[in-house]
Amino acid sequence: MAGGHMKYRHLGRDSAHRKALLRNLVTSLFEHEAITTTWPKAKEAQRMADKLITLGKKNTVASRQSAQAVFFKPELMQKLFGPIRDRYLTRPGGYTRVLRVEPKKDDQAPSAILQLVDGPRDVRFAMTARTLARQRALGNAGLNQITALNVKKVTRYRKDGEKELEREVERIAREGRKKGEGEEEVD
Repeated sequence: MAGGHMKYRHLGRDSAHRKALLRNLVTSLFEHEAITTTWPKAKEAQRMADKLITLGKKNTVASRQSAQAVFFKPELMQKLFGPIRDRYLTRPGGYTRVLRVEPKKDDQAPSAILQLVDGPRDVRFAMTARTLARQRALGNAGLNQITALNVKKVTRYRKDGEKELEREVERIAREGRKKGEGEEEVD
C-alpha cells in the first residue's frame, strides 16, 4: 500500500546508512554532551538518545547489551551507566534538548544543537544565569514570568540546582564587573 504515515525520518539514506549515522550522532552526543547538526538529524538522534538513557536507568544485563549495540566506543558504557544514570535517575523523561540555531552558511540547511539537559554544557542553564545576573546588575528585583519559569525548569531535577545557579550568577556578575573595570571611556 503506497503512502500512509511515515514512522520516522529517512534522512535520504538507506536503512544501514541511516542507522550508522544515528549511532555516530548518539555516540558523539554522549562523548561531548552537546553536538551541532541539522535539525531533522537532531530530532531522530534525540529519540535514540532518550531511549538509551532509559536503558541506562534500568541497569540490567539486557539493557547493557542493548546499549552496547548502539555505541561505537565501548568506553561510553561506563559513562552511560555511571554519571549519566545518576544524573537522570529522578527525572521521568526529557533527557535531551534540541535548540534551533542559525542555518549553516553553505547550504542554508536548518541547524540545531542537540544536548543533554542538566549537564555542564546546558545552554538554558547558562542563559538563565546570565539573565538573572543582568537583572540584578540593572537593579530589577522581581523576575518576569518567562525567567521564573526557566529558573524552575533548570533547577528542578539538577542536584543542588538552586545553589549551582546562584554560583553561576555570581561568576557571571564578577566577570561583568571585571569587564566593566577594564574598559575605559573612548571619546
